[in-house]
Amino acid sequence: MYNILIVKYGEIGVKGKNRYLFENKLIKNVKNMLKPLGEFKVYKEFGRIYVDLEDYDYEEVAEEVRKVFGIVGVCPAIRAEKDYTKLKELALEVLEEKIDAGAKSFKVESKRGDKSFKFTSQEMSRDIAGYLVSQVKDKIAVDIRNPEVRIRCEYRENHVMVYSDTIPGYGGLPLGTNGRAMSLLSGGIDSPVASWMVAKRGMELECIHFHSYPFTSEKSQEKVRDLGKILAKYCGRVRLHKVNMLEIQKAIGLNCKDEEMTIISRRFMMRIAQAVAEKRHCDALVTGESIGQVASQTIQGLTCTNASVSIPVFRPLIAMDKTEIVDIAQKIGTFETSILPEEDCCTVFAPKKPVTKPRLERIEKSENALDVEKLIQDAIDNIEVEDLEF
Repeated sequence: MYNILIVKYGEIGVKGKNRYLFENKLIKNVKNMLKPLGEFKVYKEFGRIYVDLEDYDYEEVAEEVRKVFGIVGVCPAIRAEKDYTKLKELALEVLEEKIDAGAKSFKVESKRGDKSFKFTSQEMSRDIAGYLVSQVKDKIAVDIRNPEVRIRCEYRENHVMVYSDTIPGYGGLPLGTNGRAMSLLSGGIDSPVASWMVAKRGMELECIHFHSYPFTSEKSQEKVRDLGKILAKYCGRVRLHKVNMLEIQKAIGLNCKDEEMTIISRRFMMRIAQAVAEKRHCDALVTGESIGQVASQTIQGLTCTNASVSIPVFRPLIAMDKTEIVDIAQKIGTFETSILPEEDCCTVFAPKKPVTKPRLERIEKSENALDVEKLIQDAIDNIEVEDLEF
């Protein structure tokens, strides 16, 4: 029955003279998202974006389209030639479907795009509602204040259209409209969510993962690959840079205080991430840190971490509770993978009593015992790179 999707966007609508750039990017991203299903006609018309469905299952297509960042809703609709009688017949089709699904009340909402038409929008609603009531009799009630179903009818310049449901999207801005970021991706719950949230604001993502093989298993790396593939569902192809931290952590363990292991390791990770980010033309780093969640994420710990790099560090989870983060992880499909019991490089070498209020001058003094530049360069020279797709 449904032959077209209406794609609704949010923030893009207030972008002024640059709006067309965001719309064009959104159209491109929708097409890319739908490539695994087939070739679709996606186009802009009168300030709206449409996807022609042809013979495809509308539910399957809508489910993919709603994942595209920048979209706030997807409406399955019936579009037909410009004919008012046909408009009323389509409205009846949609209403009967809702009655069969158990709906108890409805309301008609109309838009008159063709201002030469004899009825105003309000008159259209009354006329169409009257026709529908005459056809369905007492199978469903009219409720203009709190209807269970809204039948939306449009009489436009070149066509008529009817729709009812709006499948919610994630909102945000189209991927690729706000630069690039390098995300520090672990196998935990937080970093995939942080990556997703930054991508939702229009930033393209690359990811960097730190491991301590063979002290951490290949399965732990496979887990991160799986998380990257899930992110690729929303972000397109994700490049994953894999860095072995083992020699760095050995050097820290031999030359620095045990309680400083976590914070110094973290500073090395940030420096390496910045070096790779700059090489890959990324404008910022992304982490899954939430203030106070673990020992290295106190304000003092974050201050020490920040001091190790010179590019912006985005922490979208910084003020979120764990339950809020878990809710998003479940929604985007990363949670079940994140909770698989595989150790990462941070937990393997975690001190029994990590320092919670590190002082930057003391951390920097401890690092003087290390050949920081050589350790970083050796790690970078042995990076493994992999492109991930969903």
